[in-house]
Amino acid sequence: MSSERMFELADRLKELREAKQQAEQEVKRLNAQIDEVDYELSELMAETETQNFTRSGTMFCLTTTTRASTAAGKKDELYSLLKKNGYGDLVYETVNANSLSAFVKEQMAENNDVLPDWLSGLVSVYEKTSVGVRKAAR
Repeated sequence: MSSERMFELADRLKELREAKQQAEQEVKRLNAQIDEVDYELSELMAETETQNFTRSGTMFCLTTTTRASTAAGKKDELYSLLKKNGYGDLVYETVNANSLSAFVKEQMAENNDVLPDWLSGLVSVYEKTSVGVRKAAR
């Protein structure tokens, strides 16, 4: 009886993961359509000098935002100059969560599966058990 429940749960997990994957693809498709229509509408509004209009109870406003990103290979130089010129509060140091997990696992393996004292209180360690799903070999 327990193997029957296990198979039911396995089938449900597979269905849910497939549904999630399909939903993620649909979100990507919708985002691409949103970007396309947003661009066309903003172009038309700009051409007709229409700052805003209301349609079916919804107001549409033409807005312009400025976005910036670090040029390829210039992160260290940019961060250094920001700090040097008094804008260091814009710079944040981060550690990738997966890299930190791998590092901590390695440190524990070298310390009889115990978190080294120097990391104690600085990181939270927990184990998560889950079920891997992949196509079976034929």
